[in-house]
Amino acid sequence: MILNVSGRTDIIAFYSQWFMNRYQEGYVDVRNPFYPKMISRIFFQDVDAILFCIKNPLPFLSMYSKITHPFVLQVTLTPYQNDIEVHVYHKDKIIEAIKEISYHIGVENIYIRYDPIFFSVKYDLDYHCKAFEKMCRLLSGSVKHFIVSFLDLYRNVQIHAAELQFHEPSKEELQEFAVRFIAIAKKYNMTIQTCAEEERFGKYGFLIKDCVDQELAQRLTGKTKFRRWKARGRENCQCVEMVDIGVYNTCKHLCKYCYANFEERKIEAFHKQHDSMSSLLIGNLKPDDIIRRRKA
Repeated sequence: MILNVSGRTDIIAFYSQWFMNRYQEGYVDVRNPFYPKMISRIFFQDVDAILFCIKNPLPFLSMYSKITHPFVLQVTLTPYQNDIEVHVYHKDKIIEAIKEISYHIGVENIYIRYDPIFFSVKYDLDYHCKAFEKMCRLLSGSVKHFIVSFLDLYRNVQIHAAELQFHEPSKEELQEFAVRFIAIAKKYNMTIQTCAEEERFGKYGFLIKDCVDQELAQRLTGKTKFRRWKARGRENCQCVEMVDIGVYNTCKHLCKYCYANFEERKIEAFHKQHDSMSSLLIGNLKPDDIIRRRKA
Protein backbone atom coordinates (compact mmCIF):
# COMPACT_ATOMS: atom_id res chain seq x y z
CA MET A 1 0.00 0.00 0.00
CA ILE A 2 1.16 3.51 -0.87
CA LEU A 3 -0.22 6.23 1.40
CA ASN A 4 -1.10 9.64 -0.02
CA VAL A 5 -0.59 12.43 2.55
CA SER A 6 -2.59 14.11 1.04
CA GLY A 7 -4.36 15.20 -2.11
CA ARG A 8 -7.37 16.33 -0.06
CA THR A 9 -5.64 18.82 2.24
CA ASP A 10 -2.19 19.99 3.30
CA ILE A 11 -1.74 17.69 6.28
CA ILE A 12 1.87 18.70 6.82
CA ALA A 13 1.09 22.43 6.85
CA PHE A 14 -1.90 22.31 9.19
CA TYR A 15 -2.04 18.92 10.88
CA SER A 16 1.56 17.74 11.21
CA GLN A 17 1.33 16.98 14.94
CA TRP A 18 -1.69 14.79 14.31
CA PHE A 19 0.15 12.89 11.59
CA MET A 20 3.18 12.26 13.78
CA ASN A 21 0.91 11.13 16.62
CA ARG A 22 -0.73 8.62 14.28
CA TYR A 23 2.61 7.51 12.88
CA GLN A 24 3.97 6.85 16.36
CA GLU A 25 0.71 5.16 17.43
CA GLY A 26 0.99 2.86 14.43
CA TYR A 27 -2.35 3.35 12.69
CA VAL A 28 -4.68 5.97 11.25
CA ASP A 29 -8.44 5.94 10.67
CA VAL A 30 -9.95 7.42 7.52
CA ARG A 31 -13.63 8.19 7.16
CA ASN A 32 -14.98 7.43 3.71
CA PRO A 33 -16.01 10.83 2.23
CA PHE A 34 -18.90 9.21 0.35
CA TYR A 35 -20.06 6.72 3.03
CA PRO A 36 -19.25 8.49 6.32
CA LYS A 37 -20.05 5.58 8.63
CA MET A 38 -17.38 3.47 6.97
CA ILE A 39 -13.94 3.80 8.56
CA SER A 40 -10.78 2.40 6.99
CA ARG A 41 -8.19 1.57 9.62
CA ILE A 42 -4.71 1.62 8.17
CA PHE A 43 -1.82 0.18 10.13
CA PHE A 44 1.54 1.60 9.15
CA GLN A 45 2.94 -1.93 9.18
CA ASP A 46 0.81 -2.48 6.06
CA VAL A 47 2.16 0.66 4.36
CA ASP A 48 4.96 0.14 1.82
CA ALA A 49 5.69 3.80 1.04
CA ILE A 50 4.33 7.31 1.48
CA LEU A 51 3.73 10.13 -0.98
CA PHE A 52 3.70 13.47 0.81
CA CYS A 53 1.83 16.15 -1.16
CA ILE A 54 2.69 19.50 0.43
CA LYS A 55 2.25 23.19 -0.27
CA ASN A 56 4.08 24.42 2.82
CA PRO A 57 7.02 22.09 3.51
CA LEU A 58 8.48 23.99 6.47
CA PRO A 59 6.95 21.70 9.15
CA PHE A 60 8.46 18.72 7.33
CA LEU A 61 11.93 19.92 8.29
CA SER A 62 11.37 18.59 11.81
CA MET A 63 9.56 15.43 10.63
CA TYR A 64 11.50 13.74 7.85
CA SER A 65 14.13 12.13 10.09
CA LYS A 66 11.37 10.37 12.03
CA ILE A 67 9.78 8.76 8.96
CA THR A 68 11.18 5.26 8.57
CA HIS A 69 9.07 4.29 5.55
CA PRO A 70 10.33 5.00 2.03
CA PHE A 71 8.82 8.27 0.86
CA VAL A 72 8.86 10.95 -1.79
CA LEU A 73 7.75 14.57 -1.64
CA GLN A 74 5.69 16.45 -4.18
CA VAL A 75 5.79 20.12 -3.23
CA THR A 76 3.33 22.38 -5.03
CA LEU A 77 5.04 25.65 -5.84
CA THR A 78 3.19 28.15 -8.01
CA PRO A 79 3.84 31.80 -8.93
CA TYR A 80 0.52 33.28 -7.86
CA GLN A 81 0.15 36.09 -5.34
CA ASN A 82 -2.24 36.32 -2.41
CA ASP A 83 -5.11 37.44 -4.62
CA ILE A 84 -5.20 33.77 -5.69
CA GLU A 85 -3.36 31.94 -2.89
CA VAL A 86 -4.81 33.67 0.14
CA HIS A 87 -2.82 32.10 2.97
CA VAL A 88 0.11 30.38 1.27
CA TYR A 89 3.36 30.94 3.16
CA HIS A 90 6.16 33.14 1.81
CA LYS A 91 7.55 31.58 -1.37
CA ASP A 92 11.16 32.46 -0.55
CA LYS A 93 10.86 30.53 2.74
CA ILE A 94 9.26 27.61 0.92
CA ILE A 95 12.12 27.50 -1.60
CA GLU A 96 14.70 27.53 1.18
CA ALA A 97 12.88 24.67 2.90
CA ILE A 98 12.80 22.68 -0.35
CA LYS A 99 16.56 23.11 -0.74
CA GLU A 100 17.26 21.99 2.81
CA ILE A 101 14.95 18.97 2.60
CA SER A 102 16.47 17.97 -0.74
CA TYR A 103 19.95 18.11 0.79
CA HIS A 104 18.90 15.61 3.46
CA ILE A 105 16.62 13.21 1.55
CA GLY A 106 18.23 13.32 -1.90
CA VAL A 107 17.27 15.17 -5.05
CA GLU A 108 15.66 12.03 -6.51
CA ASN A 109 13.03 12.04 -3.75
CA ILE A 110 11.61 15.52 -4.22
CA TYR A 111 9.42 16.77 -7.07
CA ILE A 112 7.98 20.22 -7.70
CA ARG A 113 4.42 20.59 -8.92
CA TYR A 114 3.91 23.79 -10.90
CA ASP A 115 0.22 23.14 -10.75
CA PRO A 116 -2.32 24.32 -11.76
CA ILE A 117 -1.39 26.67 -14.56
CA PHE A 118 -4.00 29.15 -15.71
CA PHE A 119 -3.71 32.14 -18.01
CA SER A 120 -5.24 35.54 -17.35
CA VAL A 121 -4.40 39.17 -18.10
CA LYS A 122 -2.26 39.30 -14.95
CA TYR A 123 -0.88 35.76 -15.09
CA ASP A 124 -0.15 35.48 -18.78
CA LEU A 125 2.33 33.23 -20.55
CA ASP A 126 5.21 35.68 -20.18
CA TYR A 127 4.53 35.92 -16.45
CA HIS A 128 4.61 32.12 -16.11
CA CYS A 129 7.80 31.78 -18.13
CA LYS A 130 9.62 34.39 -16.05
CA ALA A 131 8.37 32.81 -12.81
CA PHE A 132 9.30 29.30 -13.94
CA GLU A 133 12.81 30.37 -14.93
CA LYS A 134 13.34 32.08 -11.59
CA MET A 135 12.09 28.97 -9.82
CA CYS A 136 14.44 26.72 -11.79
CA ARG A 137 17.37 29.03 -11.14
CA LEU A 138 16.76 29.14 -7.39
CA LEU A 139 16.23 25.38 -7.13
CA SER A 140 19.05 24.34 -9.44
CA GLY A 141 20.96 21.47 -7.86
CA SER A 142 18.16 20.74 -5.38
CA VAL A 143 15.43 19.66 -7.79
CA LYS A 144 15.57 17.63 -10.98
CA HIS A 145 11.95 17.21 -11.97
CA PHE A 146 8.84 19.36 -12.44
CA ILE A 147 5.23 18.25 -12.85
CA VAL A 148 2.75 20.64 -14.48
CA SER A 149 -0.95 20.63 -15.17
CA PHE A 150 -3.63 23.08 -16.19
CA LEU A 151 -6.66 24.46 -14.41
CA ASP A 152 -9.73 22.22 -14.35
CA LEU A 153 -13.26 23.52 -13.90
CA TYR A 154 -13.85 22.18 -10.41
CA ARG A 155 -16.66 23.61 -8.29
CA ASN A 156 -14.35 25.94 -6.38
CA VAL A 157 -12.85 27.24 -9.64
CA GLN A 158 -16.33 28.08 -10.90
CA ILE A 159 -17.18 29.84 -7.62
CA HIS A 160 -14.05 32.01 -7.92
CA ALA A 161 -14.12 32.43 -11.69
CA ALA A 162 -14.54 36.21 -11.45
CA GLU A 163 -11.45 36.50 -9.26
CA LEU A 164 -9.35 34.07 -11.28
CA GLN A 165 -10.30 35.76 -14.57
CA PHE A 166 -8.84 32.84 -16.49
CA HIS A 167 -9.31 32.10 -20.13
CA GLU A 168 -9.13 28.82 -21.99
CA PRO A 169 -5.67 28.61 -23.58
CA SER A 170 -5.57 28.42 -27.35
CA LYS A 171 -3.72 25.71 -29.24
CA GLU A 172 -1.04 28.23 -30.17
CA GLU A 173 -0.71 29.37 -26.56
CA LEU A 174 -0.22 25.79 -25.38
CA GLN A 175 2.39 25.16 -28.07
CA GLU A 176 4.32 28.27 -27.06
CA PHE A 177 4.04 27.25 -23.41
CA ALA A 178 5.50 23.81 -24.17
CA VAL A 179 8.38 25.20 -26.25
CA ARG A 180 9.35 27.83 -23.71
CA PHE A 181 8.98 25.70 -20.59
CA ILE A 182 11.02 22.78 -21.95
CA ALA A 183 13.76 25.19 -23.03
CA ILE A 184 13.92 26.62 -19.50
CA ALA A 185 13.92 23.18 -17.90
CA LYS A 186 16.76 21.99 -20.14
CA LYS A 187 18.76 25.13 -19.43
CA TYR A 188 18.84 24.14 -15.76
CA ASN A 189 19.26 20.40 -16.43
CA MET A 190 15.76 19.57 -15.25
CA THR A 191 13.00 17.40 -16.67
CA ILE A 192 9.31 18.19 -16.93
CA GLN A 193 6.09 16.24 -17.42
CA THR A 194 2.36 16.84 -17.33
CA CYS A 195 -0.09 15.42 -14.80
CA ALA A 196 -3.44 13.93 -15.83
CA GLU A 197 -3.55 15.89 -19.09
CA GLU A 198 -4.75 14.61 -22.44
CA GLU A 199 -1.99 16.59 -24.18
CA ARG A 200 1.33 15.42 -22.77
CA PHE A 201 3.71 17.49 -24.96
CA GLY A 202 6.01 14.56 -25.66
CA LYS A 203 6.93 15.95 -29.09
CA TYR A 204 8.40 19.01 -27.37
CA GLY A 205 10.58 17.02 -24.98
CA PHE A 206 8.29 16.56 -21.97
CA LEU A 207 8.64 13.18 -20.28
CA ILE A 208 5.76 10.82 -20.94
CA LYS A 209 5.16 9.38 -17.51
CA ASP A 210 2.85 9.62 -14.53
CA CYS A 211 3.39 11.27 -11.16
CA VAL A 212 3.61 8.01 -9.25
CA ASP A 213 4.11 5.42 -11.96
CA GLN A 214 5.00 1.75 -11.83
CA GLU A 215 8.72 2.54 -12.00
CA LEU A 216 8.67 4.91 -9.01
CA ALA A 217 6.39 2.62 -7.02
CA GLN A 218 8.74 -0.30 -7.61
CA ARG A 219 11.77 1.77 -6.58
CA LEU A 220 10.06 2.73 -3.33
CA THR A 221 8.48 -0.60 -2.41
CA GLY A 222 10.38 -3.35 -4.22
CA LYS A 223 7.05 -4.64 -5.52
CA THR A 224 6.36 -5.06 -9.22
CA LYS A 225 2.58 -5.00 -9.71
CA PHE A 226 0.26 -2.15 -8.84
CA ARG A 227 -3.33 -1.42 -9.73
CA ARG A 228 -4.20 1.84 -11.46
CA TRP A 229 -5.50 4.61 -9.20
CA LYS A 230 -9.07 5.40 -10.26
CA ALA A 231 -9.46 8.95 -8.99
CA ARG A 232 -12.79 10.63 -9.57
CA GLY A 233 -12.63 13.42 -12.13
CA ARG A 234 -9.12 12.46 -13.25
CA GLU A 235 -9.74 10.06 -16.11
CA ASN A 236 -6.34 10.83 -17.67
CA CYS A 237 -4.50 9.90 -14.46
CA GLN A 238 -2.46 6.70 -14.83
CA CYS A 239 -0.82 6.70 -11.40
CA VAL A 240 -0.66 3.58 -9.28
CA GLU A 241 -3.33 3.16 -6.63
CA MET A 242 -2.79 5.09 -3.41
CA VAL A 243 -4.79 5.54 -0.22
CA ASP A 244 -5.48 9.15 0.72
CA ILE A 245 -5.83 9.85 4.45
CA GLY A 246 -6.97 13.47 4.12
CA VAL A 247 -10.36 15.16 4.38
CA TYR A 248 -11.89 17.53 1.85
CA ASN A 249 -12.70 21.13 2.83
CA THR A 250 -10.03 21.33 5.53
CA CYS A 251 -7.15 23.18 3.84
CA LYS A 252 -6.68 26.70 5.18
CA HIS A 253 -4.46 27.92 2.33
CA LEU A 254 -7.74 28.94 0.61
CA CYS A 255 -6.32 28.85 -2.90
CA LYS A 256 -9.06 29.93 -5.27
CA TYR A 257 -8.31 27.20 -7.80
CA CYS A 258 -8.36 24.34 -5.26
CA TYR A 259 -10.33 21.20 -6.15
CA ALA A 260 -10.27 19.89 -2.56
CA ASN A 261 -12.04 22.89 -1.03
CA PHE A 262 -15.42 22.80 -2.73
CA GLU A 263 -17.40 24.06 0.30
CA GLU A 264 -15.21 26.71 1.88
CA ARG A 265 -17.82 27.60 4.51
CA LYS A 266 -17.08 24.23 6.16
CA ILE A 267 -13.34 24.74 6.54
CA GLU A 268 -13.32 26.65 9.82
CA ALA A 269 -15.93 24.36 11.38
CA PHE A 270 -13.97 21.27 10.37
CA HIS A 271 -10.76 22.80 11.65
CA LYS A 272 -12.39 23.33 15.07
CA GLN A 273 -13.32 19.63 15.15
CA HIS A 274 -9.70 18.62 14.67
CA ASP A 275 -8.18 16.80 17.64
CA SER A 276 -4.49 16.01 17.30
CA MET A 277 -4.99 13.00 19.59
CA SER A 278 -7.88 11.53 17.57
CA SER A 279 -7.33 8.62 15.19
CA LEU A 280 -9.33 10.63 12.62
CA LEU A 281 -8.13 13.84 11.03
CA ILE A 282 -11.46 15.54 11.72
CA GLY A 283 -13.64 14.63 14.68
CA ASN A 284 -13.60 11.42 16.67
CA LEU A 285 -14.94 7.93 16.23
CA LYS A 286 -18.66 7.41 16.88
CA PRO A 287 -20.30 4.34 18.46
CA ASP A 288 -22.02 3.34 15.22
CA ASP A 289 -18.97 3.71 12.99
CA ILE A 290 -17.99 0.57 11.09
CA ILE A 291 -14.23 0.04 11.24
CA ARG A 292 -12.50 -2.24 8.76
CA ARG A 293 -8.81 -2.83 8.42
CA ARG A 294 -7.44 -1.90 5.02
CA LYS A 295 -4.39 -3.78 3.82
CA ALA A 296 -4.25 -2.72 0.19
